[in-house]
Amino acid sequence: MNINIKMPKLKFGKIKMDTVDELEDVKIDYEKLQKENLKQKRTEPYETTNYKTVKEFFTRAVKEYEDRPCILEKPDHKEPYKTYTYKEFGEDVNALGTAMIKLLNLKDKKIIIVGETQYGWYLSYMATLCGVGIAVPVDRELPLNELENVVRRSRASAIIYSPKKADDINKIKELVPEVEYFIEMKSNKEINGKDVGLLNLIENGKRIINSGDNSFMEIEIDPEEFKVLLFTSGTTSNSKGVMLCNRNLAENINAVNAYVKLYPTDRLFSVLPLHHTYESTIGFLLPVAQGCSVAVCEGLRYIVPNLQEAKPTAVLTVPLLVESIYKKINETIKKSHKEKIVNSMIHITNGLKSVGIDIKKKVFKEIYDNLGGNIRIIVSAAAPIDKKVGNWLEDIGIMFLQGYGLTETAPISALTPEYKPMIGSAGKAVVQAQIKVNNPNENGEGEIMIKSPTLMLGYYEDEEATREVIEPDGYFHSGDIGYIDEEGYIFITGRSKNVIVTQNGKNIYPEEIEMLLEKVDEIKEVMVYGKSPEGENAKRKDDKELIITARVIPDKDKIKELHGDISDKEIYDIIWNAIKQVNKKLTSYKAVKELEIKEGEFEKTSTMKIKRYKELQKDKK
Repeated sequence: MNINIKMPKLKFGKIKMDTVDELEDVKIDYEKLQKENLKQKRTEPYETTNYKTVKEFFTRAVKEYEDRPCILEKPDHKEPYKTYTYKEFGEDVNALGTAMIKLLNLKDKKIIIVGETQYGWYLSYMATLCGVGIAVPVDRELPLNELENVVRRSRASAIIYSPKKADDINKIKELVPEVEYFIEMKSNKEINGKDVGLLNLIENGKRIINSGDNSFMEIEIDPEEFKVLLFTSGTTSNSKGVMLCNRNLAENINAVNAYVKLYPTDRLFSVLPLHHTYESTIGFLLPVAQGCSVAVCEGLRYIVPNLQEAKPTAVLTVPLLVESIYKKINETIKKSHKEKIVNSMIHITNGLKSVGIDIKKKVFKEIYDNLGGNIRIIVSAAAPIDKKVGNWLEDIGIMFLQGYGLTETAPISALTPEYKPMIGSAGKAVVQAQIKVNNPNENGEGEIMIKSPTLMLGYYEDEEATREVIEPDGYFHSGDIGYIDEEGYIFITGRSKNVIVTQNGKNIYPEEIEMLLEKVDEIKEVMVYGKSPEGENAKRKDDKELIITARVIPDKDKIKELHGDISDKEIYDIIWNAIKQVNKKLTSYKAVKELEIKEGEFEKTSTMKIKRYKELQKDKK
């Protein structure tokens, strides 16, 4: 699943810290604040839910929160957000599901959903999960040949697509004639051969329901039935088809509810692609289960204005986005010459918070306003993140949580409990899961093994691959390397398939070195790998010692700001000198021995991880 992410230049307002001058006028009920703080002290999980299917919590939410906002979407960039209530969303889901079964005969068939995040995507996914058939969410960035491959491999009977995908879909019609229907989002097109508009189906579905046909709503869902097919991003190998059931998805909701409290007043901000299970499960199904609303981001370049308009309370994201926001806000603070007062107020407010008095939102109001004003939670997952970013967010009063999981675990298997966070860890095993370290080394590191009700049914049409990763006792080989501390917090140190093994048996995890190099101002992105010695680098013919190499994309904007207009040779020298300083923090066998400057972008997965195997395949070619 290819996504070449290029972070836009984020623009935040000037930080004046005027609120600090007003603090003397703030009336604080110290006794009340301390009592509230004591109430919040807990060490055990919250009482959680026991959902078995998505339809169970969806039906309940539509009934209980019918007049509350559910989905917020911008019709176009110039118009304000349009709000769909739970009642509207529920009626549209039931109408779409009814029409897909009654008019298109798609019951129990595979349905591909492809397109950018929008109301029609949410409708299609929920209708499919609640009784139509098997949902196959697909990356909208797939090139035509890979999209064709997914259509063929899944044997899809229908494709629901956004208008922006129309050109590719027209080609798929000729390439894969077995597909029965092509359903276009945002279209009123009547059924014409294989083509029909999603809005037309909703309209016809409502007519069928109004005639007295409630058969779709009455469909009972088997929690164990195969309902979702997800093709993995394949950062280390070709994609596999992951089969999920309703129980997998519902157990994610139960798991999160035990560690994190969400309320109907919460609003999540959807910035990640919905075909990824992290966003579709935790960014969509979870808020629906809790009666929250979801505001759709128009795209990366609109993050800041969308945040300020939607005013979300929670954002699910990945390290690249969090770090970009962190860097940009701190640059703004520096340009405003307010870094000393911000650091001073962090120390003061941390001291007050330790005795139960939290005035961070008042003190750092301008930072909050840049993010919409209501942010209380930021969740980062999919890759490691620099601890200083998480600590800074906590310092200004934003709850920073980390999650861990894979597509195979639908995705959550570990999460930071909000009542006892541990910055830098990937969280604790969720209440239903058992997580252990397989064959730990002297440092307690080994492969993370997961046993959980969120674990997939298996790989699609690949029993051998399923047996390779799931042991007879139910434990799943995650492929991640890490350790678990005495309190049960999990720390991921690398991927087993990325590990570089030295001739004397030492293991080097590239991710550890990359996190240090990413702190260098002049480095935009970096991939560390073990290069086979060639030519002059090979001391002798049988020398097989790999050369630790850093492939770097320079941050040319930052370089220009810091060093002015300089030559490529000077850029190389500056970065190499910075790497030598990083090497001093590493044991000798981990030190980077070679630097490669890369032009352009790394090929990435939908969660913005570099596709290492693709990058190294290019070298072989």
